[in-house]
Amino acid sequence: MSVERVPLAGGLIDRDAPTRGSAEALEAAWAAPGALVLRVSGPNIPVTEASRGLALLPTSAVPTPASERVYLGRRDGTPVFAVAANAEASEGAGDAGAEGPAGPAAEPGVSWRHTFQAALHLEPAERELVTMALAVLRWHESATFSPRDGEPTEVADGGWSRRTAGGAELFPRTDPAVIVLITHGDRVLLGSNVLWESGRFSLLAGFVEAGETLENAVRREVFEEAGVRVGEVTYVASQPWPFPRSLMLGFRAELAEGQDPEALIADPTEISELRWFTRDEVRSPHAGLGLPGALSIAGWMLDSWARGDVS
Repeated sequence: MSVERVPLAGGLIDRDAPTRGSAEALEAAWAAPGALVLRVSGPNIPVTEASRGLALLPTSAVPTPASERVYLGRRDGTPVFAVAANAEASEGAGDAGAEGPAGPAAEPGVSWRHTFQAALHLEPAERELVTMALAVLRWHESATFSPRDGEPTEVADGGWSRRTAGGAELFPRTDPAVIVLITHGDRVLLGSNVLWESGRFSLLAGFVEAGETLENAVRREVFEEAGVRVGEVTYVASQPWPFPRSLMLGFRAELAEGQDPEALIADPTEISELRWFTRDEVRSPHAGLGLPGALSIAGWMLDSWARGDVS
């Protein structure tokens, strides 16, 4: 498996950390010829109807106070910022399948789309910009007060931190979660979450607990959700998942020796069904079987396994 192929993995945007720490440099970047702004409204982003690419605007067209900007960095040398758009700018585009211009503030040739839908057609660098913007802007929504003492916080470092009047600093939260492709012979174990529609399956996953290694998190989650033990746990790749602020850490594991693959015990609070699937079933899913989407590391890992890229 190639890490470069993981959806949303990024690495194409120069995050330009030195500029973040200088108010003067940030203003110069905002005023630079060609500087661009990505607007975000909840999970929705604007795309051009002709190319399906991001509908970025010049900074001059989006007058925004410095306290409301997030400096994403430079794409091919061009400064790119992100701002939270007015809710009416994407009214009616909250559903993943929303089509067409949305709301009274609709722009000619531009549609607001749910990220799950729009990002499938974006270039990798555009996906990275969206991933960064969603994660940081969603964090700002929940960080207006310090969790330590309740003091108000203000934006700092180009949107990459917040500070209280007393100088305390807060940084964007990232919650690590493990996700594991479990195999036994030529089959893979998938589970259906209790909150999903019938027939939808994915890899087992869960958040890392305090004081826990990633490998032990994998072993614990598998046993809690499926009632079986796995053997060696091997790291594969990671993926930022800004819904709202997770880092998905992908692993491979085989069912441990002596474990009965048919003695699965689903955790009724999280898993409604557990099933083993063959490569053929994953490659050509029958009607009614929903598998992970192309944007997710779950879909990427499962597709790689089904194609035989990994044993």
